[in-house]
Amino acid sequence: MLLQAAFCALLFLSSCGRGTGRTVDSAVALPDTVPDLTEIARHWADSVTASMDLERKAAQLFLPAVYSSDDIWTVRQVAEYGRMGVGGIILLKGDCRGAAVLADTLQNLSAVPPFVAVDAEWGLAMRLVDAPSFPANRNIAADADDRVMFDYGRELAAECRRLGINIVLGPVLDVDGGNGFMGKRSFGGDPRRVAELGIAYARGLEGGNVISVAKHFPGHGAVATDSHKGKGVLSRSLHEMDSLDLYPFRRWVEQRLTGVMVGHLAVPSVDSRMLPAAVSPAVINGLLRKELGFEGLVLTDALSMKGAEGSGSDLALAAGADIIVAPADTEKGIREIVDAVRSGAIAESRLDASVRRILFHKYLLSEGGSGDVDRDNLPDDIMSPQADSISRRLTQ
Repeated sequence: MLLQAAFCALLFLSSCGRGTGRTVDSAVALPDTVPDLTEIARHWADSVTASMDLERKAAQLFLPAVYSSDDIWTVRQVAEYGRMGVGGIILLKGDCRGAAVLADTLQNLSAVPPFVAVDAEWGLAMRLVDAPSFPANRNIAADADDRVMFDYGRELAAECRRLGINIVLGPVLDVDGGNGFMGKRSFGGDPRRVAELGIAYARGLEGGNVISVAKHFPGHGAVATDSHKGKGVLSRSLHEMDSLDLYPFRRWVEQRLTGVMVGHLAVPSVDSRMLPAAVSPAVINGLLRKELGFEGLVLTDALSMKGAEGSGSDLALAAGADIIVAPADTEKGIREIVDAVRSGAIAESRLDASVRRILFHKYLLSEGGSGDVDRDNLPDDIMSPQADSISRRLTQ
């Protein structure tokens, strides 16, 4: 209740005097300079972080995976996640109604507004059987431009918000190395085209108030190993990576887009220890944060994958990750982080930095529109003529 009260109070304060046409009571004394939205968001994030105990802060880092089903057992599991205070969930295969019910359940039981994410690299139909279908990235027409990609992202954002989804784990910025693994998931082998299409799509998503997440840093396109089955190795030199794999991510950072997912691949030219990138300080803190200058949210690829075997959530946090995606055991992951902080292996300030970053972006989402599910009109599907039109434009 304390967090909810703090959230509501700061939302009320932030609605005043931002040049949005809203009126301000003349009796209210305002400072000479009204703070902008980012300052208000940072203040809220700082305040809420300071009010949390260690367990609640650790829980904010986690996005456990659940199937998009409204069966009683899945709903109960999501309700338990809400009571645990997890940062959100990631939706796996299912249908639109199931996704909406789970999003609604989590929203109503979370003290802090939750993230609801989906792995939708080419639209929600990749995960939800009754969602509008879009072509796989490989099948997008060679002359598709940034206008249609922006419209595509904006349409997907509208579909997501109707279901209560506020994060899309996409676009894929991996430059296809021709080894067959990325296949239909990549926009192709030209890093400039990959950057152009991926960024336009992401701008459409974020323009529709849904967080976009580029993946799989530092670039999985030349790695043949499937991360679900094992840890791959990106054996290129840093110079080669710079002009190929890293190019789309550099452009992404320049555009100040929100999220980057780090993959489960070893990069010996960056990290001689050969750690999976998602738990490598050299890759995250060194290459992504310091070299590229990325200040947004860093997500791990699913920690339940074989490519991350033996890598705990505490290692990901220590390396610089903010969000732990789909751990094999969420409660164990939370304990790993709590124990690491209590033992002094990880400074509490390091945890606080990630929690503040997460809460900052949650506040911005709340200001762009609630995204709450209509409990009285839960969608059975979200088909739309706009989606059909955009799908045709993408392949013509």
